[in-house]
Amino acid sequence: MTTTLKIASAQLNPIVGDLVANLAKARDFYARALSVGADIFVLPETYIIGYPPEDLLLKPSAIRACMAQVKAFAKCTQNGPAIVFSTPWYGDGTDGVEGHLYSAVLFMQAGKITDIRFKHDLPNYGVFDEKRVFNAGPLPEPIVFKGVKIGLPICEDIWHDGVCEYLAQKGAELLITPNGSPWRRNAHWQRETVARQRIKNTGLPIIYVNQVGGQDELAFDGSSFSLDAEGEYVQTLPTFEEAFDVAEWVKKDGHWVCHSATMVEQLKGPEADWRAMATGLGDYIHKNGFKQVVLGMSGGIDSAMAACVSVDALGPENVWCVMLPSKYTSDDSLEDAKACAGALGCTYDIIPIADAVGAFSGMLAPKFEGLQADTTEENLQSRIRAVTLMALSNKFGHMLITTGNKSEMAVGYATLYGDMCGGYNPLKDLYKTEVFALMKWRNANKPDWVKGADHPIPERIITKPPSAELREDQTDQDSLPPYEILDDILRGLVDAEISVDDLVKRGHTPETVQRIQHLLYINEYKRNQAPPGVKLGNQAFGRDRRYPLTNRYRDQVSQTEEE
Repeated sequence: MTTTLKIASAQLNPIVGDLVANLAKARDFYARALSVGADIFVLPETYIIGYPPEDLLLKPSAIRACMAQVKAFAKCTQNGPAIVFSTPWYGDGTDGVEGHLYSAVLFMQAGKITDIRFKHDLPNYGVFDEKRVFNAGPLPEPIVFKGVKIGLPICEDIWHDGVCEYLAQKGAELLITPNGSPWRRNAHWQRETVARQRIKNTGLPIIYVNQVGGQDELAFDGSSFSLDAEGEYVQTLPTFEEAFDVAEWVKKDGHWVCHSATMVEQLKGPEADWRAMATGLGDYIHKNGFKQVVLGMSGGIDSAMAACVSVDALGPENVWCVMLPSKYTSDDSLEDAKACAGALGCTYDIIPIADAVGAFSGMLAPKFEGLQADTTEENLQSRIRAVTLMALSNKFGHMLITTGNKSEMAVGYATLYGDMCGGYNPLKDLYKTEVFALMKWRNANKPDWVKGADHPIPERIITKPPSAELREDQTDQDSLPPYEILDDILRGLVDAEISVDDLVKRGHTPETVQRIQHLLYINEYKRNQAPPGVKLGNQAFGRDRRYPLTNRYRDQVSQTEEE
């Protein structure tokens, strides 16, 4: 006997909290599923309210609105495909503890909700905080559709042994899982490894449907896929794009085989990082009601890269670069900033700050009399630039973009209320060495999706020594170790949380390691006030890494017996 199921996957980009718009989009894609004769239509995790909704879930009116909208939406299945729909849901005493909030997956068919299952494993690590807002549901039973038993694990439920194995024991034949899995560099490998382990343990194919789009500091890549009972890919959807695809699954002689599904190459490496930054920035701008951005263009690599990502995401007509020279700004920087803006095709202006610096210096002179110039005067320049850029932002409605990289943010080489001032930072999770590597990649590559030009960054911006140009002949390496050394130490301290002893064993001097560790800890208060920026690695500042602002702990280098 042969059984066939046509399963439509819709990896969509919701707007958190916009229930009406999200459901309108779902209806459009549902119509596509209906037109191609799909049997089941699958949406990502908590699609109606978007993921992650965070403390919106603590607002009862938001949950009640979700439930009302979902119940109305179920009616569209009267004469069409069934729907796998993930949503927040209050238990009513029969399908969970009455009044408790769950992350639920509903199965809708014949114009109504026929089955409700709850997420059992709630993630509470990294960027996830679901135990704060959801209750864990019981182990879910399979649902039955056209005589086929289907398991509906929700995202984290496939990352552990219990749920999928339980579903298999209860007779499930297929696993369909709605997901809200954000991008990070090893995302593809992690998902594949986990899914194949579940298949190894259960023998069941997996249809994995993921969200796409930017949400604050997260970028969701989609990259939905299906694996057969042997753990082989039979369907792959695009990375960082909304997509719709129907896979035809056929059961013959007790085995499910997939036919007629899309197989596209999913992004990895530098292009995936670049696309994540553009997606995070673009959606943050658009979803918050902005159209254009403004940023300070210094002639250095960080601002050049921020401008390039902005152009690739928004188009050159929506990016305004402003050079704010002081008396320390070099001719090379003036030339490079203008050349870069020209290559990018965006608006470029020059607003000198010398008069403002002179006015502030004169105003403070009586109080500073007899004191040596130091970083106070350097920071004053940065803060004057911030005031100027914020004035442009306020007057013309552009969002101000900041340009600091992860290395600077880690050790505090960014000015609070100065170059840290703005609404979003696309480079926030990139170490300085990664900035150089990615900029070289972009200069040599122009993917079809970008809105910018070929070779957008003048070569001298990449090759000249980095400098804040806040005093004469200044370079970053005046007071920091070379970025190759600094970034290796920071990856150990931030990304891997390894001991200072282990870093010394790598060849770093104890003095350098302990100094960088000290700078990392004492600048937590700055990072706590930094604008959001897209997560790329596994340990981004912000949602991933939450250290106390007041903190006297320091890991110490071990003393040898001879000492």
